[in-house]
Amino acid sequence: MKHYTSIHDIDDINTWIADAKALKSNPLKDSALGKDKTIGLLFFNSSLRTRLSTQKAALNLGMTPIVMNVSGDAWGLEFEDGTIMNGNTAEHIKEAAAVVSQYCDIIAVRAFPTLKDKAKDESEQVMNAFKKYASVPIVNMESATGHPLQGLTDALTISEHAKTAKLKVVLSWAPHVRALPHAVANSFVQAMQKMDVEFVIANPEGYNLNPEITGDTPIYHNQEKAFKDADFVYTKNWSSYEDYGKVKNTDPNWMITKDKLENAKFMHCLPVRRNVVVEDAVLDSDSSIVIEQANNRTFAAQLVLKKILENL
Repeated sequence: MKHYTSIHDIDDINTWIADAKALKSNPLKDSALGKDKTIGLLFFNSSLRTRLSTQKAALNLGMTPIVMNVSGDAWGLEFEDGTIMNGNTAEHIKEAAAVVSQYCDIIAVRAFPTLKDKAKDESEQVMNAFKKYASVPIVNMESATGHPLQGLTDALTISEHAKTAKLKVVLSWAPHVRALPHAVANSFVQAMQKMDVEFVIANPEGYNLNPEITGDTPIYHNQEKAFKDADFVYTKNWSSYEDYGKVKNTDPNWMITKDKLENAKFMHCLPVRRNVVVEDAVLDSDSSIVIEQANNRTFAAQLVLKKILENL
């Protein structure tokens, strides 16, 4: 594997889950694999779990991480080819990616969408520019349309908590005060489509995700019907895809409550707004596995880095 920028880079998700569980049982087993190797973690946007878990994963493998807040600490980057750079950008990605490649054996990038220009966001301009101009492997720490480290984490977490052979998993939209990206939801959909589960999506009308991603996954506009007999409920807000980036619905009735959840396990990528997305009674109950889910971020990232290091 050269790059990890999409859930589609996973060839067999069940094998990957088994490998991640093995890493989790002995995190330092491969601590010599990354000796004398450096990973550059480039953040165009805020991060807590992704930043710390990817650093820890690299350290578990013996790598040296270098972390940079690109949007605040670096020159303004230009991503358009052929542009006349007489504006606010001072450095082109052609030079920047080539230079960072000399300092690092792997480059991991986190860059959110604009939520204003659908075509530009879906072109994955930042991630694809790094893939084009860097000479080392690229890891996606969340991009405009995907968060494949989170998606792998979620698959691992569900596997660990599965009580039956055939699971029902629900991805549910919930209200939020801000317009949020589709990346986490998209990668969760793609991960579940690779697993042998009954998978459905619940969201209000006007909030369907990209149909090219959801495909034939059943979509309910009635949350209670979608939740019937669910084993896992994964909750995430996303802004409208049809009316791109807009907040069209803030209906508090879509908040996750203990009564709706019944016996299902509650999942969320965090951070989460209490009593807006989900009530305290859920987050503070035994039904919530969000802390275990966050812990698994390390082992998902570590597996990805291990596979890349083995092919350097």
